Amino acid sequence: QVQLVESGGGLVQPGGSLNLSCSVSEQVSDVYEWVWLRRAPGKELEVVAAIRRGGRTVYEGSVKGRFFISRDTAENTMRLQMDALEPEDTALYYCHLESPGGVLPNLWGKGTLVTVSS
Repeated sequence: QVQLVESGGGLVQPGGSLNLSCSVSEQVSDVYEWVWLRRAPGKELEVVAAIRRGGRTVYEGSVKGRFFISRDTAENTMRLQMDALEPEDTALYYCHLESPGGVLPNLWGKGTLVTVSS
């Protein structure tokens, strides 16, 4: 069974940076889109950034210019570089492989906590 494991979360001061990683236990189909989501306290799950089919990257509005999503196919890893962090970025961040149309099972990690506080 494919496993997704996030790492890199932690406590950081406003204006600081973190680099999240999502390690996937085995090679997966190119059908999947690679997605980072987050759930902030008291808020709904939202897409932060994604690598869609064809390599197109998309970002949630509030993180544009501050976050950068990337994928290392050789290491089977997805990363999220987060700069200029704000308290509003505090959330549990999830790695997610999404199969458009549900052709394959969607896959989830258990999350890594990011806390931005002084």
